[in-house]
Amino acid sequence: MTETAEIESEVRTLLEQGDLDAAIEFLNNRHPAEVGGVIDELDGETAYALFDQLDRRTQARILPYMQPSHQLSMVQHLGRHAQARLLTDMNADERADLYQELPEDVQEALMPALAKAEREDLLRLTSYPEGTVGSVMTSEYATVPAHISARQAIERLRLQALNKETIYVAYVLDTERHLLGIVTLSGLVVASPGESVEDLMQTEVVNVHTDAPSAEAARLIADYDLLAVPVVDDEDRMVGIVTHDDAMDVQEAEATEDIHKGASVGDLPGSLKETALTTLYQKRIMWLVLLVFANVFSGASISLYEDTIQAHVGLVFFLPLLIASAGNAGSQSATLMVRAIATGDVISGDWFRMLLREIGLGLMLGLTMAAAVAAIGLYRGGAELAHVVSLTMVIVVLSGSLIGMSLPFVLNKLNMDPATASAPVVSFIADVAGILVYFGLASALLSIPAQ
Repeated sequence: MTETAEIESEVRTLLEQGDLDAAIEFLNNRHPAEVGGVIDELDGETAYALFDQLDRRTQARILPYMQPSHQLSMVQHLGRHAQARLLTDMNADERADLYQELPEDVQEALMPALAKAEREDLLRLTSYPEGTVGSVMTSEYATVPAHISARQAIERLRLQALNKETIYVAYVLDTERHLLGIVTLSGLVVASPGESVEDLMQTEVVNVHTDAPSAEAARLIADYDLLAVPVVDDEDRMVGIVTHDDAMDVQEAEATEDIHKGASVGDLPGSLKETALTTLYQKRIMWLVLLVFANVFSGASISLYEDTIQAHVGLVFFLPLLIASAGNAGSQSATLMVRAIATGDVISGDWFRMLLREIGLGLMLGLTMAAAVAAIGLYRGGAELAHVVSLTMVIVVLSGSLIGMSLPFVLNKLNMDPATASAPVVSFIADVAGILVYFGLASALLSIPAQ
């Protein structure tokens, strides 16, 4: 049993005994992620009762760790003023994310109940399009002016500590909020108390624009090993930061989206276990039906070689093996290339270089797999059949690899998401090509004309 499951079991036992206070005390000593996970698993009324008894700050801490649908139900269960107090205690970026998920009538009723500062901050953060840096940044960052001393800067950070995402990095701004540099808390601590921030700050600062894709902020944080990356607007004024934990969320969402697209499913509105069956049906059925009709081409290709198959029935034994090998090789290449393009490891200009590498790799893979299947070919149909099967294996693995490698480049060149170069699409192309190559070679090498 996992630790979370053990916590849930303990809470359920206490609740069944009617000891709500003991359950609350038990949860107060746990990490917010564990508490959120437990409440997620409880039925509606029990979850509401438990959530209501937690203090407001604890509610604000655990809410972001709950499933989106449960977040909404918990917030909507509260009264308007309780909702406003809860949102006020949440981090700015988490508050904005939750607010955007609320129904419009709840948003309209809630906005007047918020303080002016929170209201203005909320409107600003929710004004950025989904998927941009602005939509994932937070406005809670520490700042210090350039003219003060290290001792004064530390004192300012002490006063800001409770209300900021991080104080390990402070941003030095001018009067118009232009970013002059950054200074670290460790740098301030080891510096001479009287040394000025201006002399201590690092002026070469990596930053990102509000309208850039959110994945760009995540990439910068990973590439430069940052705790957070500052965000600037069209006038180069600092408006927020994207923290490393937000960057991890962005990368997880990007990876999940790519995996879903690679499976020809598309975006899901929430977690898999909470997604309605009708939604899953709609997401999956289109490609499955299209591939049913597309596979008619595979059947038509086979029908062209009926005489060859009748003369050498042993050919059929190797057909699934060969087309599966082509599809598998293509899917491997496509997956590697989609990820490389997504991370910026490979760009469009690298196509020819990657093509040459894939040709070499495809031949190596094909020859190895041909050697493995040759013995089976000799056993099942003699030297002639083994020759056809081995040669086909080399060609289909090579062609599958090249198709899988090239399709993401083509889609990227057409400004389409390379992740749509999914395994089903690559497999279909490789299947048809494999059938044509296999029976074409059999007809030629076994001296059987194609009909």
